Amino acid sequence: MAAVRVEEVLAAAEEQEEEKRRSVTVEKELELEFDLGNLLALDPNPPAAASLRGDGPRREALLRALARDNTQLLVARLWELPAERAGGAGGPLVAQLPDPAFRLPREKPPPRPRPPTRWEQFARLKGIRRRKRTSLVWDEQAKEWRRRWGYRRAGGDPARAWLAEVPAGADPEEDQFARLRREKRERVARNELNRLRNLARAHRAGTAVPAAPLHPTGHQSREELNHVARVARVSTASLGRFQPRLPKESAELPSRSGGRKRRFEPLLGNLAAERSRQLEMLRDMGKKKPVLDITRAVNKQMRQEEAEAAAAKGKKKSQRGKRGRRQQRTGRSSKKSTARRQQQQRPAGSSTGSGRRKKA
Repeated sequence: MAAVRVEEVLAAAEEQEEEKRRSVTVEKELELEFDLGNLLALDPNPPAAASLRGDGPRREALLRALARDNTQLLVARLWELPAERAGGAGGPLVAQLPDPAFRLPREKPPPRPRPPTRWEQFARLKGIRRRKRTSLVWDEQAKEWRRRWGYRRAGGDPARAWLAEVPAGADPEEDQFARLRREKRERVARNELNRLRNLARAHRAGTAVPAAPLHPTGHQSREELNHVARVARVSTASLGRFQPRLPKESAELPSRSGGRKRRFEPLLGNLAAERSRQLEMLRDMGKKKPVLDITRAVNKQMRQEEAEAAAAKGKKKSQRGKRGRRQQRTGRSSKKSTARRQQQQRPAGSSTGSGRRKKA
């Protein structure tokens, strides 16, 4: 076993320590500008122009070294910020970043503010402020806490109660349970109509082209309501597949594009079928003669024959009509000439039955 000198071990340790010190120590002629709030570092030092020319391993190595040095300076500045342990003594070390100094541009424009609904406009006009209420209230009948609205709410649904009070001045023979159910359906329809109006107003405000106007007085036509309902239905992620239908609404689902949805072949699938399809396409492209579509050729020939037959039939009808008119015209002229000839052959004193009789 070869002897190891102490000087060699110390020299190797000093070299390793110097390498570590060089890895965290970066010297720049000009100081970098830092924006720690955005984790941004700006390097004003110009790189070597000769090393950046061309595309080669030298240029790539220079860019990597430059990015590494700047990142090292940014991390060193981050370690100088005040830090604390998140979640207790055993949690990760978190640094408190200062406020950003540079205003970076957004990738997308900021979202437009949502237009206020009719209730929000009315509340702002009247000075009504929202007060946060608890979602649970005490139900005296059930003796428990129940929801304020929705299913199994406090007080229950009046239309499902076993007893209904007859209002003063109402017809005692009227079914109060049917009246309550009818009023509930009307309230639900009114709320749905208001929701559609708000959606139409928001859609009209978000588009540059003005949509069909909806009168706020409630005098909408059937076409306008159908259009708004269709827009509201296809605005969901499922294109209205799980949206409850309104009364007297068609069962078929509206389409966002107005036609059949395009379908594409999967990217990963049957490789053998894809290979055979591509080979068949290349084989057809390499042929000198064009590919003959038998079905299309037969259909074209049949249409051509039908057109020729229709043209010949129309021509025969026109000829038959001309011949009939000519025969009719010739028959009239022969009758006139025969009557004139008979009139010339009669004696002067004779008379016919068709002539006038002389008075005695």
